[in-house]
Amino acid sequence: MEYLKRCEVLGLVVGVSLAVIVLLAGCEGDLAGKNTVPEKKPNIIVLLTDDQRWDTMGCAGNSIIQTPNMDDMAQKGIRFANAFVTTSMDAPSRVSILTGQWEGRHGIIDDETNLSQTLLKQTYPILLRRAGYEIGLVGRYGIGTKDGLPIGEYDFWRGFAGGGTYENKAEDGTYKHLTQIIGEQAIEFLQGCSNEKPFYLSVNFKAPQYQEGGTSQFVYDPAYKDLYKDVTIPVPETADRDYFEALPLFFHDTETRRLWNENFITREMFQESVKDYYRLITGVDVVIGKIRGELEKLGLNNNTVIIFASDNGMYLGEYGFVGNWFPHEVSIRIPLIVFDPWANEKQCGITVEKMVLNVDIAPTIMELAGLDVPKQMQGQSVLPFLQGHRSKWRKDFFYENLLENQTIPRTKALRSEQYKYIHYIDYEFEQLYDLRHDPNETINLAGDKKYQRTLKSLRNRCDELAKQVKGGQ
Repeated sequence: MEYLKRCEVLGLVVGVSLAVIVLLAGCEGDLAGKNTVPEKKPNIIVLLTDDQRWDTMGCAGNSIIQTPNMDDMAQKGIRFANAFVTTSMDAPSRVSILTGQWEGRHGIIDDETNLSQTLLKQTYPILLRRAGYEIGLVGRYGIGTKDGLPIGEYDFWRGFAGGGTYENKAEDGTYKHLTQIIGEQAIEFLQGCSNEKPFYLSVNFKAPQYQEGGTSQFVYDPAYKDLYKDVTIPVPETADRDYFEALPLFFHDTETRRLWNENFITREMFQESVKDYYRLITGVDVVIGKIRGELEKLGLNNNTVIIFASDNGMYLGEYGFVGNWFPHEVSIRIPLIVFDPWANEKQCGITVEKMVLNVDIAPTIMELAGLDVPKQMQGQSVLPFLQGHRSKWRKDFFYENLLENQTIPRTKALRSEQYKYIHYIDYEFEQLYDLRHDPNETINLAGDKKYQRTLKSLRNRCDELAKQVKGGQ
């Protein structure tokens, strides 16, 4: 990496904040103003939240949620305002993050299928370990079953299969929230790292994902019970029943609708559920501050890149839905921040509007580590944005969800800078939205005669990219 000079690492912000999927590029300045070169490869930490929307951070324009540490990383790094997943579902998205491949290429279409040894060896953590990195993982692995956990492939493993449980007990029997446990395990890894080789650490939060059962889907740490209690969360325009009724009948019996019925069916339930969701994100933000504080205490902050992102977005009542799976913006758009202490200082605090994807994380990490990007990785490294270089970039991308499930219809879609084309495969139903004039995706133009040429063009482009994705081109 050739960066112009180091940017100054400023003090951590103390406080609470909502965690959004952000890829952080941070800047640290050399007080002497000298250009220096790191003596070894950078350490890399990926902070991954679960089902965090792009707009649940203060730096993303949310005036209610408190996320000072996320905001601080964005201020000293690079925030990607238009970051998306290529499949909005837990395991397929996580595999896409690890491999840099679309679902149609890696083939993991559900949450129960384990990675094959061939596919596991194509994940960037294993490639980093092969290149001399010490690697660790804490938190929710989120891929496959307990029998398929790649424990032996990591130097440090505190991961778990399945969804996990928010409420836990410490050794002395006292209450301990899962987010706190994950933070403590991350610090345990950092304290045990040697200075002999670089490290990579995955910190996979369960938060703010909903948890089945109980009186609330979003089980937050009681320490934050008074947070947001005196505010009123604005109800999305598209939460109006008319928008749900306008959808085809097959949407009426989906998983997203079932979850809405459980905890969003009244305005009072909406307020409590979203506040609980925000409290979970604030809990993550506090832990992020502790991890960054530990890096500084150990003298590791000057050579550690932090990437912050989420595996999916989240419906919070829009269209009468809760969850993800479908390709609306709220479901596929995530936070992404890259904080790199060796980045071009002129890039510190900027917001990139180009469309970046979860499949871009793996090639970015490979380049940060000074390694060649394997041919099987289909994403693009965002490193040029950190270095301030202008380069050609995608103007559209392909989305897919291939799971065959009665309550989650298979989908393929194309998202361009202006339009979104969606094809619900099982029902042969199409949608076309003009995102510039209809950002809430409420007016389906697929049946409008004036848009038939646009519809055909986007349909052909979607099919073209689908073939490329499957073929690995």
